[in-house]
Amino acid sequence: MTEKPLNRPSRKRATRAMDGALMLLIVLLVVQVWLLMASVEAWLAGHSDVAAPAAIMSALLFAGCLGLLLLALRAERGARLSRPGKSRLP
Repeated sequence: MTEKPLNRPSRKRATRAMDGALMLLIVLLVVQVWLLMASVEAWLAGHSDVAAPAAIMSALLFAGCLGLLLLALRAERGARLSRPGKSRLP
């Protein structure tokens, strides 16, 4: 009666989605840290016109990270709800 949830196709899809989302999150966060370092360095050098574009780009990167997180959570929730014998209510 024990079931191996890792062999199910929906579980595998959720795992792949989580892995892909985490890899993209890592890349986006590295780019965001680099952007922060470059904009602070430019600000300290006296180039104050860099602050607004850097803030806009950082907000876009944050939105991308948030979107990837929501995608991964939705994939995980979908795999959890597709288990046989389980109710669809949380």
